[in-house]
Amino acid sequence: MASTRPALNGALGRCPRCGVGRLFESFLELASECPKCGLSYDFADAGDGPPVFVSFLAGFLVCGGAVWTELAYQPPYWVHALVWLPLALLIPLALLRPTKGLLIGLQYRHSAGEGQSAERS
Repeated sequence: MASTRPALNGALGRCPRCGVGRLFESFLELASECPKCGLSYDFADAGDGPPVFVSFLAGFLVCGGAVWTELAYQPPYWVHALVWLPLALLIPLALLRPTKGLLIGLQYRHSAGEGQSAERS
């Protein structure tokens, strides 16, 4: 049965077509095909999109949070290092795989391919 939510399935690391099989072989490496429905993942190329989106978001959250904390509480620098350095590492690690899966799910949903343009009627 075909899934109606390929973007959500991709973000959850599942096959965008069936929603059951796994999308990733390891942390960020795609499997060659879905073990359940046999969908080949040759179409999938998220490129540099996921790291760019995640780095912008993480940078905004960490830098914005550090500036707000400094202006509101003026803690010592070691407190900033203790709070913001781990977050600067954990936020990108937590968001990178779901973002890559989301973009691959959207690629599947819209039949997007590298170097192709959509025909308009």
